[in-house]
Amino acid sequence: MGKKKIGLIGGGQIGGNLALLCVQKQLGDAVLFDIPQAEGLVKGKALDINQLSAVDGYDCRVTGTTDWKQVAGSDVVIITAGVPRKPGMSREDLLEVNLKIMKDVAANIRTHCPDAFVINVANPLDAMVYALHRITGFKKSQVVGMAGVLDTSRFKCFVADALGCSIRDVEALVLGGHGDDMVPLIRLASVGGVPLTKLLPKEKIDAIVKRTREGGAELVALYKTGSAYFAPAATSIAMAESYLLDRKRVLPCAALLEGEYGIKGCFMGVPVQIGAGGVEKVYELDLSPEERAELEKSFQSVKKTVDSVKL
Repeated sequence: MGKKKIGLIGGGQIGGNLALLCVQKQLGDAVLFDIPQAEGLVKGKALDINQLSAVDGYDCRVTGTTDWKQVAGSDVVIITAGVPRKPGMSREDLLEVNLKIMKDVAANIRTHCPDAFVINVANPLDAMVYALHRITGFKKSQVVGMAGVLDTSRFKCFVADALGCSIRDVEALVLGGHGDDMVPLIRLASVGGVPLTKLLPKEKIDAIVKRTREGGAELVALYKTGSAYFAPAATSIAMAESYLLDRKRVLPCAALLEGEYGIKGCFMGVPVQIGAGGVEKVYELDLSPEERAELEKSFQSVKKTVDSVKL
């Protein structure tokens, strides 16, 4: 059948790490695409990674390009193209400039990669994946946003640090939009099967929730010239891997809701099954009244941004 092809749109920090992970995990050949002004950057990263392949014997290759024809036929496309946040900026502040980029990217994906499974990473994430879906006209199973896996991984990291335990034993889930109103589900969080509420006092859990919600801003403040890239790349690859290998993992992703959780016509972070059919299933949890109110608040924040999207 030959190797799979993975189109990576945007050759910045996330794009470069995505290409490296594609090779290290042997998921397929990666095509790292960017605008003509960044041709040297993407070709340099591709060459650098291909030379790295000799160390551990990786057989997958990376191509750096500014030509959409080389992206054509990709099995998976991951979009990171856009302007990153700077200190003091919200994700929503990026809407106007990144929407212009998304319009061009989505139109080219529609033309060159009509059968691809498309993962969006660009911010403001929930609005960008909405625009992507509208412009491409792809089936809802083909289009998804990354951030729920990232937000959940941050939550797990902070819990493991607070308890000094293995992160492998932390189970958690973050729902909602990729913003300050995201909803970490404390009731379902556990460590080795023990409820988190039995292991940490409320004030420490509240601090972890706050840090999770502000996780992106914390990194923007530290980096000063950009935003997170290692974790966003890894979480995107987890989603791509589940699709390419038909793992059918259940992951929190921004999926199109059509009545689930009382939401219709918007992309929101919820548990979904990702397999060879793309987004194969949306899981609807039984939420408490308090949790449902928090999710509604998150939805209203997402809707406000989506309503500003002019296509």
